[in-house]
Amino acid sequence: MTTAEYAQRAAENRARHGSDRSVRDPFAADATRVVQTGRITWRPGAINFDLIKPSPVARSIFRFEKSLPELVWNAAALEGNTFTLPQVQTLLDGVTVGGKKLEEAEQILALSEGMELMIAAVRDGSFSLSKGMSDRIHAVVAKYEAIESGNFRGEGSVHGGGSVRLSTGGTIDGDPTGENGEQMQADYTNLLAALGALDDPRACALVYFASATRSQFYFDGNKRTARIMMTGALIQSSFEPVNIPYARQEEFNVALDELFRTDDGTRLIDFLTTCTMPDTT
Repeated sequence: MTTAEYAQRAAENRARHGSDRSVRDPFAADATRVVQTGRITWRPGAINFDLIKPSPVARSIFRFEKSLPELVWNAAALEGNTFTLPQVQTLLDGVTVGGKKLEEAEQILALSEGMELMIAAVRDGSFSLSKGMSDRIHAVVAKYEAIESGNFRGEGSVHGGGSVRLSTGGTIDGDPTGENGEQMQADYTNLLAALGALDDPRACALVYFASATRSQFYFDGNKRTARIMMTGALIQSSFEPVNIPYARQEEFNVALDELFRTDDGTRLIDFLTTCTMPDTT
């Protein structure tokens, strides 16, 4: 599938989801209720989690693995990687792509390894929304880019970091780490406790992504790590995987900017519900 063909399919999927979402009443009483979960606030009544359909674990894993080059390409492209989808497929087949930076190739290989690690953990039952799992994935995903990979900010020998540059310009400072990363660890523990109060596994997975992204637990690779964790949680709970398409980068960036400026994750979480992988099997 070419980049243009994928963009067309993503647009069709977006239109389909848009028609589904029209049945939701944004003025319903529950739509105004604000919930604090971890680092963010969000409005449960403004989000239609039913857009993410049930899917047996084995089927979701099959679809995920079948679409792995596409998933890696989307995640890398959203980070500014210039590899095309065919080039990603070539690299994942073990063939070097000429004319590309080594750093870009390493990022793609690391993303693929991180996604495969998550799938293996779902298969053997060891996957969970936990610091240990997140650190394992980050250690792989960011091993060529982060100052330290596999550690929260402040836990290792390097302190600081966590600032985020908005797509509209300007930066947002990262949360304080505390001594030896103790504040980061406490924030993560509090996030998991708050997620435990949510009844819908889909809400747990998507809110995890939004809150972990806002907290910036790591020096780099936060969105990539949180996205893989979110996807693993959805698959493990027998729901469709989420794939954030590069074709919808502008929407994604707008939602991220709102998250970082206001700590409100509603727009981002709502956006994620429309990003399930199209079923082509």
